[in-house]
Amino acid sequence: MNKTQLIDAVVKESNLKKRDVETVIENLINTVIGEVAKGEKVQITGFGSFERKERGERNIKNPRTGEDMKVPPSKSPSFTAGSIFKEKVNK
Repeated sequence: MNKTQLIDAVVKESNLKKRDVETVIENLINTVIGEVAKGEKVQITGFGSFERKERGERNIKNPRTGEDMKVPPSKSPSFTAGSIFKEKVNK
């Protein structure tokens, strides 16, 4: 399911206007991205939580050359499913 299909599904379930649902979903996504980018954790009870994970600098070997390389520190978004989400998936 892509974003357009999600919007259509919410419109069908809620009987709200498509434009309103689209605005809410866009704002939700932008808010989650903005908060996680700032280092904040966003929790939606039953659904899950979004947060920023940080990886420190590490040494690796280039598989082609065998040369030792340093990978700089990085940050990435992370999602952990909530209990209700996990329960539904495991049924």
